Amino acid sequence: MTISVSIVEDDSRVRASLARLVDGAPGFRCVSNHSSAEDALQDIPRFKPNVVLMDINLPGINGVECARQLKPQLPGTQIIMLTVYRNTEHIFNALAAGATGYMLKQTPPAELLAAIRDVNAGGSPMSGHIARKIVQSFQQPVPDVSESQSLSPREAEVLTLLAKGFLYKEIADTMKVSYATVHTHIRHIYEKLHVRSRTEAVAKHLGHNRFQHAAPAAA
Repeated sequence: MTISVSIVEDDSRVRASLARLVDGAPGFRCVSNHSSAEDALQDIPRFKPNVVLMDINLPGINGVECARQLKPQLPGTQIIMLTVYRNTEHIFNALAAGATGYMLKQTPPAELLAAIRDVNAGGSPMSGHIARKIVQSFQQPVPDVSESQSLSPREAEVLTLLAKGFLYKEIADTMKVSYATVHTHIRHIYEKLHVRSRTEAVAKHLGHNRFQHAAPAAA
């Protein structure tokens, strides 16, 4: 079966190179390519591709937000973030938004085609460097349960939205509070969890949830 692919990339040379790679490989077909998230959101649902290659740093709406808006429209379409970003926050945000793969742009062509084939078959391909970062984030010590329990209900809600990849403005809109109020909640979250970044806060939140789900019931 031919794997249909859409490409979202604002660099015209990179976009053309990816399209040639996909169309030139047996069993693959590039059905559309887009220079912006706005164009992608309008057109990709018509093509219903098997896989989308998505850049993060796009003009206007970024690739993470594009993935978040696209996924509910095309739940069967798999999204691979194809980017230069290696930092953990971008990785978590992309996966929370619905991406099922995360590859770096310097990935060799044969590996990228293998990643497209893998994600279409149900896998979650990631560049080795990215996979190591995710493993390291989940190997952090289990957080003190009392830290998470000390959060107020509103702070807990903010942290849950952060873990889902929401931007600060989106959190403000969802909770119907001001942007400044969100910043205040986040400052309190950092203080209570003894962290210094969104990524560390989310990692503690995910670790706490894993601990709760894995803990045996009391006798």
